Amino acid sequence: MDLFWTIVVILVIMWLLGYGFGYLGSLIHILLVIAIIVVLVRIIQGRRPV
Repeated sequence: MDLFWTIVVILVIMWLLGYGFGYLGSLIHILLVIAIIVVLVRIIQGRRPV
């Protein structure tokens, strides 16, 4: 569970940095899509998503 929160914090920080740096914007969108897919897979498998 600690790894999950670490990833969430890193994604949020990179998302905020994406507003300041244009080249991080596309990377952030890709990472956010991956994070959403992981949460959906966890829901489908019957695990708690968070």
